[in-house]
Amino acid sequence: MSACDVLIENASAGAGPALRAVDCLANETAAAAFGRLFGTQGALLPALTILLTLFIAFFAISLLTGRGRLSISALTPRMMTLGIVLTLATSWMAWQGLIWNLAVGAPDQVAGILLGAQGSATQMFADRIDMVFAAITEAGQMNGGGEGTAQAAQGSFTPPNLMWLGAVMLLLGTVGILVTARIALAVLMAIGPIFVVMSLFSGTRGLTAGWLRGLVLTAVTPLFVVAGGSMILELLVPVVVKLRGAEGIDPRAAMALFLIAAVHVALMAMVMKVSGTIVSAWQVFGLASGSDDARSKGVDAAASTSPLMANAPAIPAATFSRTAPIVSAASADASAGSGTVSSPATAQGGRTVINHVQPGAASGLPPIQPRRARGIGSRFAARPSPMREMMR
Repeated sequence: MSACDVLIENASAGAGPALRAVDCLANETAAAAFGRLFGTQGALLPALTILLTLFIAFFAISLLTGRGRLSISALTPRMMTLGIVLTLATSWMAWQGLIWNLAVGAPDQVAGILLGAQGSATQMFADRIDMVFAAITEAGQMNGGGEGTAQAAQGSFTPPNLMWLGAVMLLLGTVGILVTARIALAVLMAIGPIFVVMSLFSGTRGLTAGWLRGLVLTAVTPLFVVAGGSMILELLVPVVVKLRGAEGIDPRAAMALFLIAAVHVALMAMVMKVSGTIVSAWQVFGLASGSDDARSKGVDAAASTSPLMANAPAIPAATFSRTAPIVSAASADASAGSGTVSSPATAQGGRTVINHVQPGAASGLPPIQPRRARGIGSRFAARPSPMREMMR
């Protein structure tokens, strides 16, 4: 028998019992999924072993080919990534203590600090919702619950119907969003170890960044719901008290309840949009940094604003080849006719000869990068051609 069976049986008693049942079921589901994925008898343990082997093999190949080096700055990030992935992917205690408690407990604690609550702010908010709905139900029963329900089915906007429509909208805007966010958070936590392992390779780190954004979005949503919903409840309590009039449901109180519920639904829609905007701007610890195109655009913009290149003529892309010793004569004549900048290329006998340019002198050609002479595999690197040495 599961420990959550009793809570699930009492989930229909109100918003508070429903949230307790969802929390217990989410924790139990995440633990079971973790054990099936990377537990002692996990189905993905061989895949984890293969990925770790590939991670180490790729680093060894980069050392052999001279693209990597053995240094503290190169080894520290790799070793830290490897240790974090192994710890979170193979230990449920570490996963529950860090990821689960941080995603569930931290927003709840922040909400408790904001509201001055002793204990769980989410559970206190759910209990207050139960009290409000108990008062609305009592007012409906005093007015005749069966008659009000029949009129609501016909679609007439009578005070009882407005009261029940407002109650349903308020229920969807509070308990509905909280339960949906907790279920989505449980699903993300269940499949989370897979995305943590994907952070080993640069090609799949974008998936890890997307998973973290979704995790943070579903984690901070209850914080905004509780903080905003508490203000709505403060406005709603006096209205609910005035629902029971001398001749039935007070029309003004019913209209005010419907209006407050509509405002709360609009507020929750705005909360979801704001949460998505906040999370989408997060760089996720460098896992999803700017693309190569953005970096190349930044380099081009910096070169265009450089004082040395401000008056330089446009040079075709073909002249950037460092293996061709001859450039276009037409471009050289055009630059000579303009008289705006001195070019390292001069025309002699219908040909364009590239003169020697001192290091640091202004030139339209991009600087030649130094040869790769470091690393274990540098001895296997191709030797530069004599023509390239002359160009230097």
